[in-house]
This record gives sequence, structure tokens and C-alpha cells, in this order.
Amino acid sequence: MIDWVRKNRQTIARVLGSVLALTLLVVLLEEEGDGELFSALRRVSIGYFLLAVGALLISRLFAVTRWHILLKSAGVNISFLRAVMLTFTGNFSSNFLPTTIGGDVVRLGGAMQLGYDRAVCLASLVVDRLIGMAGMMLALPLGLIPVFSPGGGVSQSVAIPALFQKGMHFAKRTFESFSIWLKKPLALTGSLLSTLGNQAFIYLAIYFLLVGIDHRVPYWLVAGLYTLTYFVTLIPISINGLGVQELSMAFLLSHFGGLTSSESATIALLTRLLFIFASLPGAFYLPSILAAMNEKEM
Repeated sequence: MIDWVRKNRQTIARVLGSVLALTLLVVLLEEEGDGELFSALRRVSIGYFLLAVGALLISRLFAVTRWHILLKSAGVNISFLRAVMLTFTGNFSSNFLPTTIGGDVVRLGGAMQLGYDRAVCLASLVVDRLIGMAGMMLALPLGLIPVFSPGGGVSQSVAIPALFQKGMHFAKRTFESFSIWLKKPLALTGSLLSTLGNQAFIYLAIYFLLVGIDHRVPYWLVAGLYTLTYFVTLIPISINGLGVQELSMAFLLSHFGGLTSSESATIALLTRLLFIFASLPGAFYLPSILAAMNEKEM
């Protein structure tokens, strides 16, 4: 039993982190009463919800384009359709198989199953993730402006050194992982533009949700607050950010977006639901990829 706990201590810690975050979210909702959440959910316009789903699906295609550009520029002859298949499968596994296997591992396994070079595909996944983070770093000031503004309630003296240290570590990792693409500036530029398109439509999806409950929060503020949420969920204390994403997003929307606790929790929960919906096409391809990965392990 002790050996099992030691072997799985990271998974156990993340499960506990998710449970704690979800518990805190429930406590936050209790302050306004149980009926307030359901009341806010009933206010959501179906039309705007469908627009949000469409915007998020478009954002996924931009994410596919980002990875596809990296693979093609590194000499991997992969079609855009196959990149779509692998990316959506990875997204699906991240949402539904978070405790056993990650989305990037599924993408790598699928690429290997299709006969593509393992080393190049692995490097492309690392760079793909780092470029995604670089895009978020560009949008981070939009979130820091309201937080550090007078009355924002955050101590700059504490936060800025920590952010600077994270930024330096990120820059070092980025440079070390870009060896293949350092001489391909057009590919890097194209992938960065793709990730900016990905982010723009993610922000638009959340903006549509807010409009759907009659809250017109400025688009730039939506972008900034979601970006802050993204960086919070990078802290490895929960399963796929479960609970932590919802709690941090609800907190930011209620404190800086002018929403009530029930309204912010509604948007946070619907955002999670949107990402799940957008990953469902990957369910079609997942069984064959997992089977191929199991065969390689045997």
C-alpha cells in the first residue's frame, strides 16, 4: 500500500487538488444560495452558446494549423486532415483520460502509428506547446492591467518577481527546444500567428457566453482574465486544471468582470463544457491509437 502511494503520489495530489478547488467553488456559490447558479444557467441564450461552440471549434483548427506548420517545416509529410485527427484525439484524451495518459502522448503515439519520425514529432510537440505559451505571454499584460490597477487587490512586490522568474525559465526552455526551427523563421512566424488566431477565437467563445447572460464585458478584458486563468492552471495541483480553472476563472470574473458569484461560476462551468464538446470528434480515432500504443509496449 505504501509503495503504491509513493508511486502514484503525484496523481493522488492532483486528485486532492481538484477536489479542494471544486469544494471551494461550491462554498463560493453557497454564499449566494443554491438556486442562483441554476437561475444563471437558465439565462444562457442557446444561440450565443452555439456561437461559442463554433468559435471554439475554429480555435481548434488554428491550433491544428500551428502544429501542422511545425511538422511540415521539419520534413514530416503529414496531411492537414491527419493533423486534425491527431490533435482532436489529443484534446479528447486530455478531457477524458487525464489520470492515465496525456493528450500530447496520444498525439505522439498516433503520429508514430502513422509512421512518422518519433524524434521530430516529439520535438514538434514540445515547440507546439511552447509557442502556445508564448502567445499567452503576449496576452498576459491584458490580464495584469486590471489586477495591478489601483484597487486590484494584488501586491505587485510579490507577484512581479515570481512572474519574472517564470518568464526567464520559459525563455530558456523555449530556446533549448527550438533547435530544428531556429533556421526556419517563416515556420515559427506562421505557427505563432496560428496560436494568436487560436487564442482570439477562445476569447471570442467566452465573450459569446458572457453576452448570452446579458453581460458585455470588454473583449480585451475577457482575453486578459482567461489568460491569467490559463497560467494558473499550469500549476500541477489538479487533474487537467479541473476545479482550479473553474475556481480561478470564477474569482477573476466576479472581481474584475462585474459578475456575481453565480454568474461567474456559470461561465466557468460552461467554458469547461465548451472544451469538452470541442474535443468530442477525437473520440472516433482514440481507440485505434491506444491499441497501437499498447501493442508497442508489448
